[in-house]
Amino acid sequence: MGLPIRKAGIYPLVGALVLLCGCTVHGSSPTPATTSSAANTPSASTPAQETPTAEATATAETESTPSKAASSSPSTSRSPDFTSPDSLTVLVNKMHPLSPKTYAPVDLVPFGGVYLRKEAAQAAEEMFAAASVEGVGITALSGYRSYETQVGTYNSWVATYGQEQADVASARPGYSEHQTGLALDIGTGGACDVQVCFKDTDAARWSAAHAHEYGFVLRYPWWQHETTGYWYESWHFRYVGRTEAAAFHSSGAPTLEDFWGFALSSSE
Repeated sequence: MGLPIRKAGIYPLVGALVLLCGCTVHGSSPTPATTSSAANTPSASTPAQETPTAEATATAETESTPSKAASSSPSTSRSPDFTSPDSLTVLVNKMHPLSPKTYAPVDLVPFGGVYLRKEAAQAAEEMFAAASVEGVGITALSGYRSYETQVGTYNSWVATYGQEQADVASARPGYSEHQTGLALDIGTGGACDVQVCFKDTDAARWSAAHAHEYGFVLRYPWWQHETTGYWYESWHFRYVGRTEAAAFHSSGAPTLEDFWGFALSSSE
C-alpha cells in the first residue's frame, strides 16, 4: 500500500497552493496559497519558533552525563538506526511515525530564532557561515515543533479544509520530521520563503549543492511526492550527520526512502 496522497488533481495546483510536508509556520489561520505543509500553522510569512518545554531543553550545564544522542560530536561512521526517536537517522514520514509519538528531544538549543538538536544546530551554524562567505544569506525559518503544536496545526487544517486536504498539507501529530529537532526550514526573509519560487533563490541553490557537506539533505525533492508523501520543498532540510549525508549524496538516490530501502512503488 502506497503513501496516502493522491496522484492527480492536487499537484497541478502546487504553484498556487503550496501544500507540503507540515512546514507551515505559527500564528495564523490556514492559508495554503502562502504556506508549506511542514510548519506549525499555515502562515508562511512569519518564521516559526517553537519554545521547548523545560524537560526538553537539557543543556551541558544540567547534563552531567550526556547521552550519545545528545552529544555534539558529529557522526563519523555509518550505522543507521531508523526507529529510535533520538537517532540521527530515524525515518519519519506518513508511514513511519515517531515512537513514542509524543517524543521530545532532550538536547535542544536555540539557533537563529528556532530550536534544533545540538549537533544539528552546530552544523547549521557552520553551513550558514560558509554560505555567507560566498555572499549567500540564509535564515532559519522553522526547526523543532512539539507534538502538542502539531496537534493544533493538524486539527486546524482538518477543521478548515477537511481531512483529505489536511493530509497533503500538514503532518499528523507524531509523523512530522520537525518533531525530531533535526529538520530545518531555510529562507532569506524574502517573498519566496516557503513558496515554490524559493527554488530559484541563491540560498536554495547553494544549500542544495552544499548541504550534504554539513550533514543535511534536501528532504522533499521535486516530483518525489509518491515516495516521500510530500510535495516539493526546496527549503526543507534534514540533518542525518555528515557521514550519512555524504553517503546519500554519493549514492545518487533521489530520496532518503530510496537510499535507506524504504521506497514504495506507485503500484504498492
